[in-house]
Amino acid sequence: MSEIVDNGPAAGAPPVRRSRDVPMLVERARAGDPRAVARLITLVESGDETLPRIAAALAPYAGQAQVVGLTGSPGVGKSTTTNELVRALRARGHRVGVLAIDPSSPFTGGAILGDRVRMQDHATDPGVYIRSMSSRGHLGGLSAATPQAVRVLEGAGCDVVLVETVGVGQAEVEVASLADTTLVLLAPGMGDAIQAVKAGILEIADVFVVNKADRDGADATYRDIQGMIALGERGPGDWRPQVVRAIAARGEGIDDIAAAIDKHRGWLVEHGELRRRQEARAAAEIEAIALGVLRDRIGSLRDGTELPALAAKVAEGAMDPYAAADELLAQLGS
Repeated sequence: MSEIVDNGPAAGAPPVRRSRDVPMLVERARAGDPRAVARLITLVESGDETLPRIAAALAPYAGQAQVVGLTGSPGVGKSTTTNELVRALRARGHRVGVLAIDPSSPFTGGAILGDRVRMQDHATDPGVYIRSMSSRGHLGGLSAATPQAVRVLEGAGCDVVLVETVGVGQAEVEVASLADTTLVLLAPGMGDAIQAVKAGILEIADVFVVNKADRDGADATYRDIQGMIALGERGPGDWRPQVVRAIAARGEGIDDIAAAIDKHRGWLVEHGELRRRQEARAAAEIEAIALGVLRDRIGSLRDGTELPALAAKVAEGAMDPYAAADELLAQLGS
């Protein structure tokens, strides 16, 4: 399922480029048609009116793919590591989907989808689907459409979905709520010795990858992370994050990363944590959809008279903002 190569529709096949025929698109995606997968994700990203029907059609295939998140600061080698992981997973016979999130311009909304350029090695592999997605200003390292895009790739028969975040800082931890297994990539010489004792992104890792391990300071970074893990409180049977060294640019350590992912997968299944994470992911999706509906309704009130009238009362001190919010919610529910 290579999203990059498109040789045009097969003879007699209906076109999918502009189609909103959801059953046909899902059927074609299930059959491995990359154009149908691309169209479904495009509809998801644009918030098309067919989105509820797409979600309903994909629901039977939920939870069938292993979702692995890769995150870390800019320059640690996320795209290179993702590229090499795809290679290792394909060697096992897995169908692989990749969602690579790129930052978008706050001025134009555009994005340079560089991850697609870096993964040209797999451009013609029918067992790989690569999609670059713009963050479109969404905070947390992902795009708002990422959860539904994951569902599209699950429905398209991917065994593993790799989600690569934008280059993130300490607070962008949203990928942990989306992935079954979260990899946090680090590199020596980027301040990780200090970051190891700070709260934030390092706390979400199931597997740490010390990439560019041939550089000076790699051993110190490895020791710092091990020391941080040792300080953590864990109960009997709790997962202890793995720490793996790699030189992704040379393909070294990739098998060790895959083995660490496998080990974590086994622990998730054994302890019932996989189901718990899937249910938490579903709860987050439901909440996000519900909040989106509420925002749309509030926006419609903003264009009317109710919200401006409440704002005027709060501004002049005739009403407090909590009481105004309660009244607004009451109006939304009516």
